[in-house]
Amino acid sequence: MAWTRTYDEPEPQRVNRWLAQSGVCSRREAEGLIAEGLVRIDGEVVEDAGRKILPGQTLVLSDRAEAQLGASISVIIHKPAGIVSAHPEPGQVEAASLLTRKRLWGETASLPNETTSLPPLGRLDMDSRGLLILSGDGVLAKAIIGPDSDLEKEYLVQVAGQINPQKLSMLRHGLQLDRRQLKPAKVTQTGDQTLRFVLKEGRNRQIRRMCDLVSLNVVDLFRIRIGPLSVGDLPEGRWRPLTAEERAAFSPAKGSPQA
Repeated sequence: MAWTRTYDEPEPQRVNRWLAQSGVCSRREAEGLIAEGLVRIDGEVVEDAGRKILPGQTLVLSDRAEAQLGASISVIIHKPAGIVSAHPEPGQVEAASLLTRKRLWGETASLPNETTSLPPLGRLDMDSRGLLILSGDGVLAKAIIGPDSDLEKEYLVQVAGQINPQKLSMLRHGLQLDRRQLKPAKVTQTGDQTLRFVLKEGRNRQIRRMCDLVSLNVVDLFRIRIGPLSVGDLPEGRWRPLTAEERAAFSPAKGSPQA
């Protein structure tokens, strides 16, 4: 069934901007769909890229529009330790190789293939496990790894070594990596040898290097959340497509400036 939604905002809005805010596609993709005659409002083909949709009007994307958007699938993987996010060296296994029907959790209309562009949006080093997002979606990439991204990334970390208030204070603020001050981090002790980290940056092997600086050795590192998306009950080594609602949660807040 074609994608259909009734516009319920109080003020008119450009169709391409509304589709982007709804997480359906980027503004550029929306303009492309309009140019191909694949978008209708109340049964009328939208011909003008600047067309505004009015409160109460219903927008429909054709089946062909949905197929085109589906070609740029985004997925999440519960990456096991020992798997690299991307660019494997000889003998290493890349996360994208897990995207088989056998490892699929749930259902999907189509499987990624060798032509599907699925770079990782925020890498997870080979020794770490947990949530990994693969996508060629520019909107997602900007939200997650763009220079202005302010998304939190949350990790559960098991360490060896003595944990004390001074070390926790240093981990939260005061450390430098590569001669650059780190942003403040939320670090709490959740067990005898376990810590919860919430970061807003992602330097190379950052948590492991932070712990090294305070004489703690990371035994296990598990990423459980990126912004609004958590790994949830997705089993280790399995994958599933990102839902439209999940993608929309990464879209800019309504009323915020659009690039």
